[in-house]
Amino acid sequence: MRALARVEGEGRIDVTVRGGRAERVELSIYEPPRFFESFLRGRHFLEPPDITSRICGICPVAYQVSACNAIEQACELDLDDAVMDLRRLLYCGEWIASHVLHIYFLHAPDFLGVPDSIALARHDREAVERGLSLKKAGNAILDLVGGRPIHPVNVRIGGFYRVPTRAELIPLSEQLHAALDQAVATVQWVSSFDFPDIELDHDLLALHDDSHYAIENGQIWSSTGLRCTAEEFPKHVVERQVPHSTALHAELDGGRYLTGPLARYSLNSSQLAGAAAQTAADAGLGAQCRNPYRSIVVRAVEVVYAIEEALRIIDRYQRPAQPFVAGSPARTVGHGVSEAPRGLLYHRYEIHPTGVISGATIIPPTSQNQAAIEHDLRRVVDSHLMLADDELTTLCERTIRNYDPCISCATHFLTLTVDRQ
Repeated sequence: MRALARVEGEGRIDVTVRGGRAERVELSIYEPPRFFESFLRGRHFLEPPDITSRICGICPVAYQVSACNAIEQACELDLDDAVMDLRRLLYCGEWIASHVLHIYFLHAPDFLGVPDSIALARHDREAVERGLSLKKAGNAILDLVGGRPIHPVNVRIGGFYRVPTRAELIPLSEQLHAALDQAVATVQWVSSFDFPDIELDHDLLALHDDSHYAIENGQIWSSTGLRCTAEEFPKHVVERQVPHSTALHAELDGGRYLTGPLARYSLNSSQLAGAAAQTAADAGLGAQCRNPYRSIVVRAVEVVYAIEEALRIIDRYQRPAQPFVAGSPARTVGHGVSEAPRGLLYHRYEIHPTGVISGATIIPPTSQNQAAIEHDLRRVVDSHLMLADDELTTLCERTIRNYDPCISCATHFLTLTVDRQ
């Protein structure tokens, strides 16, 4: 048994080997349920953005935005374009901060033969300093627009409690221009890593927006041709309990699927432009990327895109006359989706006529990816049974980190138990 650091959460893999094959490979999440959906019942319809942001300290904005999208749909609110731009800007800050954290401090050590980011700093101090500077830029957006970099407090249904002036965004723009060069250097850096040659065969699921690379909203697309709205999401995605895990497994029309950077890029790469498109081409990504090990490259390209998009938003920004649009529920149910750094995040709220939430459903990207991760682990284990248990554990850890699973914002994830018979 050995615990895995550099992934958020706790769990283990149980492997049973019989006759030279992996008969059973189970990714077991044994953390206790966190009951956020239960906490939300009986709360006022304006409260979910603040409550759900506490689900994750790494991607709180994703939970806030999906919650806002769902409840604003129920309230039939029409937000000002400038307010929507600010929401997208805030989300760009989260993409930058989260992706950079994963790239430099969780995933890159796997490719460079070092155990952690501390050792990486000794090996390549310049790279780690670049990562810290980039994360600082993402945090600066979260701080200015969201009120603070962790669990932002400025987001509310219908917009924001306060919107910044154009003058307040100018220093942020200067910081982001410097960060753009660092982001381009990051793509060049990670694209030089050695990647195993492997291709996923899962269906891919992500948001799509005809006008730009989808982040804060959009239509739901799959690589097999599904096109649906957030309201139709539950007709296609069904969660089920598995006996070996407290994390639910999700299925798309009865099959496994993957959401996240690989899905976003493979479905929307044609919408990249500027430095993001150029760095993707230079890195050799092509129109699609199905190699899970190269997800680190896709994340780096998305950092470039998020910085460019943030700069575009700031350049055209005009402070809205009102920071938010007030309203009350006109429907009894609201659905909302957005693209968390790790993938599509779905919220559904049932709202009583009194304005109290009577039911809540939250489907995070990691639970949607569990079945695909487990399938890929089985393939890895089956083809590497000649390895000693400690070497096999290391390989499984690397495989899991490709997907950057966020189990519960903890620091340990994997214990490997191998039963060889």
